[in-house]
Amino acid sequence: MEFITIEGALTKAGHYSPAVRAGSSIYISGQLPIDLFTGEYCTGDISEQTQLVLRNLDHVLAACGVSRAAVAKVTVFLADIANWNTVNVLYAAYFGNHKPARSIVPTRDLHHGFGIELEAVVYSPQK
Repeated sequence: MEFITIEGALTKAGHYSPAVRAGSSIYISGQLPIDLFTGEYCTGDISEQTQLVLRNLDHVLAACGVSRAAVAKVTVFLADIANWNTVNVLYAAYFGNHKPARSIVPTRDLHHGFGIELEAVVYSPQK
């Protein structure tokens, strides 16, 4: 098992890795709308929060040496399911023709009062 880190990113306060490679799978921890390099919280609307979460996902994917096309499964947690249409438009633009399996989980509260959190599973054959 390999614990993935992101070069230049701040050290995580919690006891976890941004991603873990186990065999041909990579498990990406939940991405919140917090800038990975400055620690700044995104206090904007759901659109801004979603864009930052997707940028964070790009940073983790790059640290894993894979592209968006390797994403096999995404779980999106939303504090307000009424925001789903906005999130879905940004999500679709992010992935383009690639359509990973996906779950949408409405939840009452997310850490720090954010509106979105996203985690992913990636397929990456052993090198």
